[in-house]
Amino acid sequence: MSSTGTAQTPRSQHTLISAFLAVSMAGVVGSALAFQYIGGYLPCKLCLEERIPYYIGVPLMLLSALLAALGKSEKLTRLFLLIAGLLMTYGLILSVYHSGVEWKFWAGPADCATGAVSITTSAGNLLGDLNAVKPAACDVAAGRFLGISFAGWNGVASLILAIIAFYGASLKTRKA
Repeated sequence: MSSTGTAQTPRSQHTLISAFLAVSMAGVVGSALAFQYIGGYLPCKLCLEERIPYYIGVPLMLLSALLAALGKSEKLTRLFLLIAGLLMTYGLILSVYHSGVEWKFWAGPADCATGAVSITTSAGNLLGDLNAVKPAACDVAAGRFLGISFAGWNGVASLILAIIAFYGASLKTRKA
């Protein structure tokens, strides 16, 4: 069918999938940042590592959506989608590892403490603030929703986004 018909071309599907992944990845990492800065949940070392695939994936998917929308290299767009799938698979592995640490299935990293602390605005309160801030531990879930920790929900999101990215990467234009 032509691009004016009801069926979508792989190019338009690549555009939609890439844009969806960019928005979804930004939503996931944005939620984590909101829990941190608005909700007051301090992330542990593993929490911060779980964000890295999103920090890489969002701009990559924006570039992929732009390339697809402009009709540029389909191979490059598909490669970017494949990379996004691999990033989300890596995120899934990290979240499963982190969830296992939280459930005490295995030990976490020995140096697992947060690198993010609140910054004081008063030099006089600096020592007091340093003593008051307790770093988050990787083996204690900061919170649970429906019995699943933030790391567990990240695993769910990573799995879904990986599947979508790999599906997008598998779409190619048919040669007539």
